[in-house]
Amino acid sequence: MIPAAFDYAAPTSVDEAVRVFAEAGEDAKVLAGGQSLMPVLRMRLAAPDKVIDLNRIDELRGVWDAGDALEIGAMTTHHEMQRNQLVQDHAQLLAKATETVADPQVRHRGTFGGSLAHADPAGDLLAPALALDTEMVIAGPHGQRTVPASEFFSDFFTTDLYEGELLVRVRVPKYTAWQAHYEKFNRVAQAWSMVAVAATVRTEGGSITEARVGLTNMDTVPRRAHSVERALVGASATPDAIRSAAALAAEGTNPPTDANGDVAYRQHLAQVLTGRAVSAAVTA
Repeated sequence: MIPAAFDYAAPTSVDEAVRVFAEAGEDAKVLAGGQSLMPVLRMRLAAPDKVIDLNRIDELRGVWDAGDALEIGAMTTHHEMQRNQLVQDHAQLLAKATETVADPQVRHRGTFGGSLAHADPAGDLLAPALALDTEMVIAGPHGQRTVPASEFFSDFFTTDLYEGELLVRVRVPKYTAWQAHYEKFNRVAQAWSMVAVAATVRTEGGSITEARVGLTNMDTVPRRAHSVERALVGASATPDAIRSAAALAAEGTNPPTDANGDVAYRQHLAQVLTGRAVSAAVTA
């Protein structure tokens, strides 16, 4: 199908984009990589009065070293994230998860910020962002504000972005020398995750000293597996200890039931995949 007619704007700065977005009102849509928006427009599931294209705003692209953290522009593509040395050195979990996103064509167009703002609970970058305690830098008509990932994802396809606000940067604490793995389960290649687990750990002397674990598609928002994290800290990095901790992965989750599986099946998957993800991380 052909999208319904709409006005188009392509601002060249964040300030201009915020102004145009505020003027356009609630019937406007923001275009980042377009990997989620364009299919919706073509199927006429959305018919905005105006589309605001962010692709000409250079300040929204790139990865910067900010001392104790990395700052990643919202328009940085998956391809750029996957290959960026700062991300590989200090946020390996993001690099690992990004490798699993769709296919090379999508990774060349899709953006980190676009994925987070879209807030699909089956999306592969939400759980890693949550596990790493990232912060979202948001620009709007009243200036900038910062929201932790734990408060940013509020419901199914819903975030803490208010009307007229844009996600402009993501602040990622450094996890230098941490090991990481993203374990994803889907029925066919390049499909959305039925369940996935983002795990990053720090080990010393054969024991796990710190752990972060995030769950994909186990609720209407990404979830931290806090019980798993607590069980891993101080444990030996052995298969038995990891398996015991992974058995706690489904605590507090509310996964969907659909053609791919029911609640019990997904909760079982979460336990199995958590064990695999942590095991792969400690041996990376």
